[in-house]
Amino acid sequence: MKARQKRLVFVGLAILGIGAASTLAITALQSNLSYFFSPTQVLANEAPADHVFRLGGLVREGTLQRQDDGLLVNFEVTDNAATVKVAYSGILPDLFKEGTGVVAKGRLRPDGVFQAEEVLAKHDEEYMPPEVAGTLQTAHAEGVTNAAAGQSNSGAAN
Repeated sequence: MKARQKRLVFVGLAILGIGAASTLAITALQSNLSYFFSPTQVLANEAPADHVFRLGGLVREGTLQRQDDGLLVNFEVTDNAATVKVAYSGILPDLFKEGTGVVAKGRLRPDGVFQAEEVLAKHDEEYMPPEVAGTLQTAHAEGVTNAAAGQSNSGAAN
């Protein structure tokens, strides 16, 4: 084999190796990727049914239920427009309580309950994850618009 052929084989193998490494890296990143969805988006079937994603909103008042073992917890997450039931088995963060912001990572079960693998709570009185804040603002704006439309329709009926 001539020197030129050896170089071409080496370059070809190098390109093949880089391609294989890139494919492995992209596959690994995609399997660890989890998107954020609000309860409204989950109920609109925008969230993937068979993939891990993050659900964020506020823990709805009066929905926190602990089982006898203390590790199994059920609660509801709302964005003030829609509500999703969440089931979690584990120790909740110290700052977790009703009426506060929360982000849960997990999967949607066939029965429509979000099975959380991880639950994160806000870390102080002022902080709220940007995704949750944006979702709550959007839901609030839609609620105000819908309420105004309802009042104008009821006023027209009178």
